[in-house]
Amino acid sequence: MPDTLKTSHDYDVYITATFAPEDEALKTTRAEMESGKLPKINVSASEGKLLHMIALMHGAKRILEIGTLGGYSGTWLARALPEGGKLVSLELDPHHAEVAQANLDRAGLTDKVEIRVGPASETLSKMIADGEPLFDLVFIDADKDGYVDYLGKAFGLTREGGLILGDNTLPDSIFSETETSGTKRYNEAVATHPHLISTLIPVLRSQGIDGLTISIKRGR
Repeated sequence: MPDTLKTSHDYDVYITATFAPEDEALKTTRAEMESGKLPKINVSASEGKLLHMIALMHGAKRILEIGTLGGYSGTWLARALPEGGKLVSLELDPHHAEVAQANLDRAGLTDKVEIRVGPASETLSKMIADGEPLFDLVFIDADKDGYVDYLGKAFGLTREGGLILGDNTLPDSIFSETETSGTKRYNEAVATHPHLISTLIPVLRSQGIDGLTISIKRGR
């Protein structure tokens, strides 16, 4: 038996080294995000690999990402796309979008990814009004207070049988009887939605445990 108690960080290091080792493009993406002074809130490599596999298993050809940041999760998702596939990523901050575009270009994903800059809620409304083709998978990883709004709009942009994924959905605030965080309201919304089948799975990060909420859109 090990003589030291293992932490979530230890488990994440093992999973990453064994199943999700970063190549140069991913390492450089993280380095460029740091030099560009972007917040260190990107998904872990182990979660990136999970997103990649979910997209592959689902056969996603069109993916919508709400929250680009520096393009790290976008790289994992876009690499799961087949020839002719498309990732549309929404980002509020022009500087973040600029860093992300350079990272995605460096990773050879220029033709597969389109970054749209502006408030996500407004962009989503415009996509709906313009008759944007439906998506096979939506990944929500932006400001948490906007999650329920993003869910409502993303639902209309997701095909029947498509997936909607919400990140950072297992914060400590879910245990509070008085606090109503955006992710807590999001979890409640998808759990009670009549046209979504949902569950929440824990995911590891270097700083502890987080959550990924997975929902399948079913017919009306």
